Amino acid sequence: MKVIIFGCNGYIGRHLTKYLNENKFEIFGYDINEATNIDNIEYKCLNITNHNLINEIDFNVNYVLFFSGKTGTINAFEEYKNFIDINEIGLLNVLSSMRSQNSTARFIFPSSRLVYKGIKNCKLTEESPKEFKTIYALNKWNGEQLIMLFQQYFNIKYTIFRIGVPYGNLFNDNYSYGTIGFFLNNSINKINIELYGDGLQRRTFTHVIDICTQIYMSFNLNECENNIYNIIGEDLSLLEVAKEFNEKYKNKTITKDFDELSLKIESGDTIFDSTKLQSVLNYTLLNKFKDNI
Repeated sequence: MKVIIFGCNGYIGRHLTKYLNENKFEIFGYDINEATNIDNIEYKCLNITNHNLINEIDFNVNYVLFFSGKTGTINAFEEYKNFIDINEIGLLNVLSSMRSQNSTARFIFPSSRLVYKGIKNCKLTEESPKEFKTIYALNKWNGEQLIMLFQQYFNIKYTIFRIGVPYGNLFNDNYSYGTIGFFLNNSINKINIELYGDGLQRRTFTHVIDICTQIYMSFNLNECENNIYNIIGEDLSLLEVAKEFNEKYKNKTITKDFDELSLKIESGDTIFDSTKLQSVLNYTLLNKFKDNI
């Protein structure tokens, strides 16, 4: 099996590269940064916003994994051009090149919990109401819509996975990604964890290897073609997760009032109902958060 991985040097992309490498895939990796911790693959440093460079890629592969992207919240309002160029123009460059080459590869796209309107103590299905409080969230939603348009008009096959809160790192101890990275870095440095509100906001947490495994398992399933899925994980509150770090690192969790801007972008509970994916994978999580802390 041949795969192209865009963003193979990013957090999830790097783990996917390692995972698929170990499962004997032939991998063609691309990233804007120089490669680190990547062995036994064909790698090229590439800027996805350059359509001419994308056109030079041979898309005669089985799968194209698009894990390039720029993440952020408030900073996106200052860097909106970069967010749109990387997350949307870059995506369109790849889809356009696949179209021009009549690629039969299935396109794999990681979307986000942030496309959902948070509903307290309610599990969200793929059809649940949507809301976009940041440019990044809107980038992800626009990405989903663009992919479906290319499928409708040009028969580009796809599978979209909405990911909650990923965690875990198989490469080093310098874990610094997202929510768990913030908790861990504070804990290691003996800094109290600060949570807005009461800290009871709930999320779906999934270990990065469980994310990789679920994506891998979907490859050969025809029912996963041209479909959108919530990734399977654990339903935990931010406070529950923080307290696990408190017990191990002997620090504390402090709750504080939202400032005006943070309150505006707070999503509330975004808990996945992953019944749809579970029905095709029959999946048991390999990693539980408490076991990995």
